[in-house]
Amino acid sequence: MTQILVIKLGGSVLRDAPSIKKAAAMIKEVVQKGYSPTVVVSALKGITDSLIDTVKKANPNASPQEMDEVLSMGERTSARIFSVALSAEGLKNSIIDPAADSWPIITDDNFTDANPLIDEIQKRVQDKILPLIHDGFIPVVCGFVGRTKSGKVTTLGRGGSDTTAVILGSALAAKEVILIKDVDTVFSSDPHMVERPVPIGNLDSEEAFALSLGGAKFLHAKALQYKVQGVRIRIASLENDPFGGTVIDGGSLDWRIESSSNPVSMITIIGVKLNDAKVFGKIIDVVRANGAELTSLGLDQKSLLLYVNGGKDLVNKLHSAIVGEGMAKAISSFDNLSMLSVKGSSMETSPGMIQRITQPLARAGINVYGLATISSSINVFIKKEQADKAVSLVRDSLMLSREGK
Repeated sequence: MTQILVIKLGGSVLRDAPSIKKAAAMIKEVVQKGYSPTVVVSALKGITDSLIDTVKKANPNASPQEMDEVLSMGERTSARIFSVALSAEGLKNSIIDPAADSWPIITDDNFTDANPLIDEIQKRVQDKILPLIHDGFIPVVCGFVGRTKSGKVTTLGRGGSDTTAVILGSALAAKEVILIKDVDTVFSSDPHMVERPVPIGNLDSEEAFALSLGGAKFLHAKALQYKVQGVRIRIASLENDPFGGTVIDGGSLDWRIESSSNPVSMITIIGVKLNDAKVFGKIIDVVRANGAELTSLGLDQKSLLLYVNGGKDLVNKLHSAIVGEGMAKAISSFDNLSMLSVKGSSMETSPGMIQRITQPLARAGINVYGLATISSSINVFIKKEQADKAVSLVRDSLMLSREGK
């Protein structure tokens, strides 16, 4: 059985002739180990920025479509150079260019940040790319670039080559998508910002997505939207084993809508001394000591809201610990709520998501007792007896919005 890998080579890796030759030698080693690679290439280091700068100087009012035509030349040139390097290693390969009949990445016409049309891509990958692989060829695909159904060239936005690789890996049911970067692992934080960052061996899809949304540079969040169950993503480098580094595993990041099974209490603390870190530590200690779980919190200058489930006699214990000790003025509780969670990879790029969730609830007379957002998740707190109805309303609203209605 063919074990397919999709290997993406970033521009920081394809710096010059020696690095290109080294990358080609690495592909040969992968083939010798029995794998069938598909290679996705970025433009050579610095080329995309140079093209953008040149276009803007030549015509500050160049259209997005004109910009995409020019920018695509970086990857199209890189594919041809890398094809030559593979041929020098004795490896059969085929350049997959937007102008070719075999081109698989079909998009809408949102130039400079096009959206892939997954169903169309899946069909073209099966019809055009998979036969090449079975015939022993290495497809060399231009990353970052797309093509509309009418044949116009598009680009996929920031991190577009990563996006290309993940889409192809998912469509090919690849064993792994290996993203060759200039670092061979994901660290616990930016090595330029913290001392002694710790290498991370594994991340699940949601962890990787949250980190990338928060500014980590190892992978653009958009690419993770196209990861499917069973296809691992690996961050590695040319300097070390391409099967080392950090593995991103887990399922896809499709939208999920669910409500908490346990009742949630909203505890409001007013007059809390927000400038005293000991107060927060004391509150968390009391919550944990009473067997409660903190699911979310919110604060402003005069109050602190805790959303917790479980915990016997928690309000009384918190009152004794913080109001009784002069750390806050008063405490109240609203019980028997449910947390409705909406999660999905495209939330941060979908305007009006909060309104799409809260408006159908308001029309149905369902009050929202709290709302919290974090990375790709929106949590709303409603009465527990209204949870099932709320899930149905929100699901209908989001499905309609996805269909463009």
